[in-house]
Amino acid sequence: CNIEEERYSERVYTIREGETLELTCLVTGHPRPQIRWTKTAGSASDRFQDSSVFNETLRISNIQRHQGGRYYCKAENGLGSPAIKSIRVDVYYLDDPIVTVHQSIGEAKEQFYYERTVFLRCVANSNPPVRYSWRRGQEVLLQGSDKGVEIYEPFFTQGETKILKLKNLRPQDYANYSCIASVRNVCSIPDKMVSFRLSNKTASPSIKLLVDDPIVVNPGEAITLVCVTTGGEPAPSLTWVRSAGILPEKTVLNGGTLTIPAITSEDAGTYSCIANNNVGNPAKKSTNIIVRALKKGRFWITPDPYHKDDNIQIGREVKISCQVEAIPSEELMFSWFKNGRPLRSSERMVITQTDPDVSPGTTNLDIIDLKFTDFGTYTCVASLKGGGISDISIDVNISSSTVPPNLTVPQEKSPLVTREGDTIELQCQVTGKPKPIILWSRADKEVAMPDGAMQTESYDGILRIVNVSREMTGTYRCQTSQYNGFNVKPREALVQLIVQYPPAVEPTFLEIRQGQGRSITMSCRVLRAYPTRVLTYEWRLGSKLLRTGQFDLQDSTEYTVSSLSRDSYGIYNCNIINEAGAGRCSFLVTGKAYAPEFYYDTYNPLWQNRPRVYSYSLQWTQMNPNAVDRILAYRLGIRQAGQQRWWEQEITVNGNIQKGELITYNLTELIKPEAYEVRLTPITRFGEGDSTIRVIKYSGEFHCGFEDGNICLFTQDDTDNFDWTKQSTATRDTKYTPNTGPNADRTGSKEGFYMYIETSRPRLEGEKARLVSPVFSVAPKNPYGATNTAYCFSFYYHMYGQHIGSLNVYLRLKGQTAIENPLWSSSGNKGQHWNQARVNINPPTSFQLIFEGIRGPGIEGDIAIDDVSIVEGECMKSDQPANSAVGTLAHIRLIPVIILMSVLSHQR
Repeated sequence: CNIEEERYSERVYTIREGETLELTCLVTGHPRPQIRWTKTAGSASDRFQDSSVFNETLRISNIQRHQGGRYYCKAENGLGSPAIKSIRVDVYYLDDPIVTVHQSIGEAKEQFYYERTVFLRCVANSNPPVRYSWRRGQEVLLQGSDKGVEIYEPFFTQGETKILKLKNLRPQDYANYSCIASVRNVCSIPDKMVSFRLSNKTASPSIKLLVDDPIVVNPGEAITLVCVTTGGEPAPSLTWVRSAGILPEKTVLNGGTLTIPAITSEDAGTYSCIANNNVGNPAKKSTNIIVRALKKGRFWITPDPYHKDDNIQIGREVKISCQVEAIPSEELMFSWFKNGRPLRSSERMVITQTDPDVSPGTTNLDIIDLKFTDFGTYTCVASLKGGGISDISIDVNISSSTVPPNLTVPQEKSPLVTREGDTIELQCQVTGKPKPIILWSRADKEVAMPDGAMQTESYDGILRIVNVSREMTGTYRCQTSQYNGFNVKPREALVQLIVQYPPAVEPTFLEIRQGQGRSITMSCRVLRAYPTRVLTYEWRLGSKLLRTGQFDLQDSTEYTVSSLSRDSYGIYNCNIINEAGAGRCSFLVTGKAYAPEFYYDTYNPLWQNRPRVYSYSLQWTQMNPNAVDRILAYRLGIRQAGQQRWWEQEITVNGNIQKGELITYNLTELIKPEAYEVRLTPITRFGEGDSTIRVIKYSGEFHCGFEDGNICLFTQDDTDNFDWTKQSTATRDTKYTPNTGPNADRTGSKEGFYMYIETSRPRLEGEKARLVSPVFSVAPKNPYGATNTAYCFSFYYHMYGQHIGSLNVYLRLKGQTAIENPLWSSSGNKGQHWNQARVNINPPTSFQLIFEGIRGPGIEGDIAIDDVSIVEGECMKSDQPANSAVGTLAHIRLIPVIILMSVLSHQR
């Protein structure tokens, strides 16, 4: 549904949201180019469906608005720069409009003046921009039609909003209002309407929550939040939202009631009820759900801070601290016990709660002037006032054996040598009572531990690493934490880990193709290895040992075969070995020929005027023909699409094939309209090489939009006065003659090409330019059969300018080059648009078509042609010459295809 005015500014493809987008990129080049579609002006996370991103045709079903933007087709085959074409896709849509109502009440002080003004605001998302209209009942409201009504568009919304202002409400303003949103029926998108009834009861919403704030619950309980409306006309709709993301999956909603069965800590947070009736601002009320929890109980012992001694000593102070994580923190309670008996705060046993802002959830027991009788087991118990949560109990033993920690590494445990892929345990022995938690980290660099954290906790001093990799080589630090031990300066020790790994080599695999009697050299290089010393290598062909040796200073080894023979083909392996294992370079040495590459720019099948049969001109080049022995023949396999069995024959090759040489072979007796798979395999004295498969399809049609480099094999007649010129509006000379010639190609594209005659000086009146088509093959008709096959020949022509001369079309039959039969002719100015001509032809034999442009009396006489086609069968009766080039385009460009002249034997 392209829009006329956009076609002349840039190339735009317009489509309605929800429909299927199909863009086809027409690519020529040999070898066959690789194609990739990309897109800009959209979300970077857009993903094309399936693998269509690598096909000539990009297909997006049910296209959405965010998929609009500029699409690029990029083709490359390793020769020259990639070819890139682009087109902008505009997705059109119209959402349902929404009307919101706002009112302002103003009172002027010390005056008996009261005004109530209502604003009705209509908004709809759309592309292209929407146009709005208002109705009151059945009456269409226009600016100025009612003094009590103003209609305007706020400047900052750029026309995407329409506001209806009802000044100082009157009785007749209480009515039913309708807003109609329209995009002028583009892409057949219908208008959309929304209505709102304004009355003296219209009011914005108000609500209340029938719950406390906050709500504190135990895990596993069911909780119900009730939200009710207390005002609003029309009746508001109620929705629940959660501040931290989406509502839990198990949530049950019933109107304004929200129920969460079996609540967990993950469900905690702020829940809000929102009421909206599009009048004024939505109403919102919130409550916070707190789920009780107790976790992570820990303790630490702090010796007397006034002495530089980490040990506990009689007569000095010692402090025991307990910490837990509690939700809610204000419900947290601690109680202390000594040897199972409750302990109360006294002058010598001081129990305190730490400032929650400094160290939340912490309690301290200070023992002043420690005595022998104070030795024993102290227990702190954490609980929540609300109950329902299991208490956390922490035991701390204070005795003469309670001593600060010490860390050592067993002598045989550092450095540790292991191999890549093994499991290893790093060990720090911790002494002291109680034994604290040990923290492991990397000492040599700021990188994460194997589990991804910067520190790893260990309760027994052992760090276990599974599936060790070479990146884990280095120094690891173990240190005591204050938790479950002494709150003193951390003790630490270092453990060195050495990871051995076998040599990494290149190439890991390489295929070498070479003919018999020639030499090859294979090289295997070490990239990394540990240990690097004592590297040895061995070369093998299959299981046969060829050579061994040892590396000194070099990092690679070579092996040369001076003259290849049938016995020296095979897989060569070079193993480079250290203590940790071996790295292997593999070389597949073969005399196989490379695959041929089909020439896909070959035009359509050759026509044969027999009811059920067609021929096809198969063309290919040979990849790297000189890399191996001379190609003796090709094995050609062909089978009908969908069949299992291949029919095979050999095509003999005489002499050497040159690089880039185009080889042609005609396939005959193919059944219309079947498609066929064709397989081509080169053969040398080594044997069969790599095969290539392609599909060939029958088409009884010829289409040419003059887009490709060889203009569909049309040629310039040598006997005329001047030539036709290939041109697009985007590439034409800036000094072109105005008031003549087309503004775009037949499809409306400024980038599309067409053929035209340039009638500026030095051209003279009556001079001719002639363009000759390729030969279209038609086999001689059966003397006992039906009449000649009919074809519908059509083309578009553009004849605009006050000096237009004539355009003639002739039919030339095979063997009658001197005789040209007039088919069609037109003269004079036909206006600034493309016209279509259709003619039935019944050629008895192979034929050509000739376009003849004749220069008129002046320079404003450019004549152009585009989109030439020949289709089997007569033109439809309803096919009348069209006066416009506007049509629905399903692709970037109609596929141009040419039919080659029939060749009865294969040639090179």
